[in-house]
Amino acid sequence: MEKFFSNAERAQVLTEALPYIRRYNGKIVVVKYGGNAMVNEQLKQQVMEDITLLWLIGVKVVLVHGGGPEISDTMKRLGKQAAFVDGLRVTDRETVDIVQMVLAGKINKTLVNLLEMKGGHAMGISGMDGRLIEAKVKDERLGYVGEITHVNIKPVTDLLEKGYIPVISTLGCDRDGNTYNINGDTAAACVAGALGAERLIMLSDIPGLLRDKDDPSTLIPELTVLDAARLRQEGVISGGMIPKVECCVDAIRMGVKKVIIMDGRVPHSILMEILTDEGAGTMVKGAEIDDEQGRMPS
Repeated sequence: MEKFFSNAERAQVLTEALPYIRRYNGKIVVVKYGGNAMVNEQLKQQVMEDITLLWLIGVKVVLVHGGGPEISDTMKRLGKQAAFVDGLRVTDRETVDIVQMVLAGKINKTLVNLLEMKGGHAMGISGMDGRLIEAKVKDERLGYVGEITHVNIKPVTDLLEKGYIPVISTLGCDRDGNTYNINGDTAAACVAGALGAERLIMLSDIPGLLRDKDDPSTLIPELTVLDAARLRQEGVISGGMIPKVECCVDAIRMGVKKVIIMDGRVPHSILMEILTDEGAGTMVKGAEIDDEQGRMPS
């Protein structure tokens, strides 16, 4: 049943958000977007609404997106079988052309158009534009899957200074003209690090880091980079969470203030994280523990 709020209740919600609006005004927040939140059309609309709202209240939002499911679907329709090694897509020359077409073309421009429809001003670029993301071969077995060697962040800062929401597709390039498929989490961490972002939000298909992967009630709301190393040794961080948490730790070491792993399938989870006391998901932070590094105090 739909819940209706009185004008007084709406005003109260806005008033309670004021400290957070003040805190994040003019700050950079990077959102890494992909997975089921991108496939579900209703959730996609809500993510774009969250990003536009943050932009309208003065947050400098950068959207970094992948598109694995749509790449796989396009390959299937073109009669090409997807292959993976250690969770990474094997990308031969034909596949990297498909990746470029889907990421820098269809997905990127669709997201830009949605943001504009919601009232934002967005500009879509790929990691190849302005040599934003320079890369080299990560593993010969993977073909054109790239390991980031350098981030030229000026194209992004130029767009932010002009008042745009940069929408970045995760492609890279090298000095020989090769195009590379870049892991979305890695690209987002490097871009956020180069920007010295206040926060990196990684939308995922899970609530966050769980002490018991089968029990959502065991969510770990906060951990430091030191905690992350310990939890990996204990086996709490395992499987597909290992590279995701490693990206979070790398982002912190590159200068990002906080990194959040959260469930992108929850409606308006971005706003809950930025504009409420409790936040959402798991926060990864530096070793120093204080109010500025942790969740906002009540």
